Amino acid sequence: MSPRSILEDLRKQPFDPIRLYISDGTYFDIRHPEQCMVGMSDVVIGLAADPSTFMFERLIRVDCRHILKSEPIKTIPTGTNGQQPST
Repeated sequence: MSPRSILEDLRKQPFDPIRLYISDGTYFDIRHPEQCMVGMSDVVIGLAADPSTFMFERLIRVDCRHILKSEPIKTIPTGTNGQQPST
Protein backbone atom coordinates (compact mmCIF):
# COMPACT_ATOMS: atom_id res chain seq x y z
CA MET A 1 0.00 0.00 0.00
CA SER A 2 1.36 3.43 -0.81
CA PRO A 3 2.36 5.81 1.99
CA ARG A 4 0.15 8.45 0.37
CA SER A 5 -2.93 6.20 0.66
CA ILE A 6 -2.22 5.53 4.31
CA LEU A 7 -1.81 9.26 4.98
CA GLU A 8 -5.13 9.97 3.27
CA ASP A 9 -6.85 7.48 5.60
CA LEU A 10 -5.21 9.06 8.64
CA ARG A 11 -6.08 12.62 7.62
CA LYS A 12 -9.79 12.09 6.92
CA GLN A 13 -11.99 14.43 8.93
CA PRO A 14 -13.61 13.31 11.03
CA PHE A 15 -11.12 10.49 11.58
CA ASP A 16 -12.57 7.00 11.50
CA PRO A 17 -10.47 4.23 13.08
CA ILE A 18 -8.83 1.96 10.51
CA ARG A 19 -7.37 -1.53 10.47
CA LEU A 20 -4.12 -2.12 8.58
CA TYR A 21 -3.75 -5.67 7.20
CA ILE A 22 -0.18 -6.97 6.96
CA SER A 23 1.12 -9.60 4.51
CA ASP A 24 1.95 -12.08 7.31
CA GLY A 25 -1.73 -12.25 8.32
CA THR A 26 -1.59 -9.87 11.28
CA TYR A 27 -3.43 -6.59 11.50
CA PHE A 28 -3.18 -3.44 13.56
CA ASP A 29 -6.01 -1.15 14.63
CA ILE A 30 -5.31 2.56 14.41
CA ARG A 31 -7.79 4.20 16.80
CA HIS A 32 -6.20 7.66 16.76
CA PRO A 33 -4.24 9.23 13.90
CA GLU A 34 -1.49 10.05 16.42
CA GLN A 35 -0.80 6.31 16.73
CA CYS A 36 0.64 6.10 13.25
CA MET A 37 3.60 7.87 11.68
CA VAL A 38 4.06 7.45 7.92
CA GLY A 39 7.46 7.68 6.26
CA MET A 40 8.60 7.31 2.68
CA SER A 41 8.73 3.51 2.89
CA ASP A 42 7.78 2.53 6.46
CA VAL A 43 4.95 3.06 8.91
CA VAL A 44 5.59 3.26 12.65
CA ILE A 45 2.61 2.17 14.74
CA GLY A 46 2.25 2.86 18.46
CA LEU A 47 0.54 0.03 20.34
CA ALA A 48 -1.37 0.68 23.55
CA ALA A 49 -2.86 -1.84 25.96
CA ASP A 50 -5.69 0.58 26.72
CA PRO A 51 -7.59 1.43 23.51
CA SER A 52 -8.93 4.67 25.00
CA THR A 53 -5.50 6.26 25.43
CA PHE A 54 -3.29 8.12 22.98
CA MET A 55 -0.18 6.93 24.79
CA PHE A 56 1.57 3.89 23.40
CA GLU A 57 3.51 1.20 25.24
CA ARG A 58 5.60 -0.02 22.35
CA LEU A 59 6.28 0.68 18.70
CA ILE A 60 6.40 -1.50 15.64
CA ARG A 61 7.74 -0.62 12.23
CA VAL A 62 6.16 -2.04 9.07
CA ASP A 63 7.42 -1.70 5.52
CA CYS A 64 4.65 -0.17 3.38
CA ARG A 65 5.14 -2.97 0.83
CA HIS A 66 3.80 -5.41 3.45
CA ILE A 67 0.62 -3.43 4.18
CA LEU A 68 -2.00 -5.05 1.97
CA LYS A 69 -4.99 -2.82 2.69
CA SER A 70 -6.75 -0.63 5.20
CA GLU A 71 -10.40 -0.79 6.17
CA PRO A 72 -12.55 1.33 8.44
CA ILE A 73 -13.33 -0.29 11.77
CA LYS A 74 -17.05 -0.23 12.45
CA THR A 75 -16.85 -1.70 15.94
CA ILE A 76 -13.67 -2.08 17.93
CA PRO A 77 -13.52 -5.10 20.22
CA THR A 78 -12.62 -4.20 23.78
CA GLY A 79 -9.68 -5.76 25.56
CA THR A 80 -7.42 -5.96 22.50
CA ASN A 81 -4.33 -3.96 21.73
CA GLY A 82 -5.08 -3.81 18.04
CA GLN A 83 -3.24 -6.96 17.18
CA GLN A 84 -4.81 -10.09 15.86
CA PRO A 85 -5.75 -12.32 18.80
CA SER A 86 -3.55 -15.38 19.37
CA THR A 87 -5.14 -18.73 18.67
